[in-house]
Amino acid sequence: MSTCGDVMLKVCGVTRQEDADAVRAIGASLIGFIFHPASRRNVTPEQVRAIETHRLMRVGVFVDQSPDEILRIMDKAGLHLAQLHGDQDAAFCKKVGRNRVMRAFWPERYPTREALETDLHRYEDCSRFFLFDAGASGGGHGRSFDASLLKGLCSLKTWFLAGGLGPHNICEAVCNCDPCGVDLSSGVEASPGIKDHAKLTALRSALDGLMRNPNQSCCGEL
Repeated sequence: MSTCGDVMLKVCGVTRQEDADAVRAIGASLIGFIFHPASRRNVTPEQVRAIETHRLMRVGVFVDQSPDEILRIMDKAGLHLAQLHGDQDAAFCKKVGRNRVMRAFWPERYPTREALETDLHRYEDCSRFFLFDAGASGGGHGRSFDASLLKGLCSLKTWFLAGGLGPHNICEAVCNCDPCGVDLSSGVEASPGIKDHAKLTALRSALDGLMRNPNQSCCGEL
């Protein structure tokens, strides 16, 4: 997969071919599609199947579906990963498939760093990636959180930082917690589900600046 500096880039909430092309042009590694009817970025498996993404890893975001429904959608849409953005337990993740799960967590839910890490360990054997988002649930709301809370999570799975990220704050966020990857949605949009190509270009420029002055990255397994 391609990377921007030491940080993998995932752009989520894509609904159109032209935006998928723009995401690929800035050197992203992963592209995300929302399968949640309550979201303004919701898409159908047929829509996603028709979007050409070349070598990008294709990720579906799921909240309420059963494991069987997720697997059916993944097959229809041609997805590589299921981003489980609800309260799915470890048994649920195993049904989807250990190498096919990106499990979301909300650090602000936990009273201490130790409590978060205890929960993470429960999912190490049934997930491929972890993702940390702002708030207590959901995502795509444009809210950020104190990313320094995650500094030093290098012994865990390969993990992505999400939550209110955009060209204006991506460098600060990366320096604060040294993630393996970043996940952006509303911060690079013109409107929900419509990407702003100028913001995507600005994001690439910001990440290129980090590449010229790289920080040591600490990533787990791929």
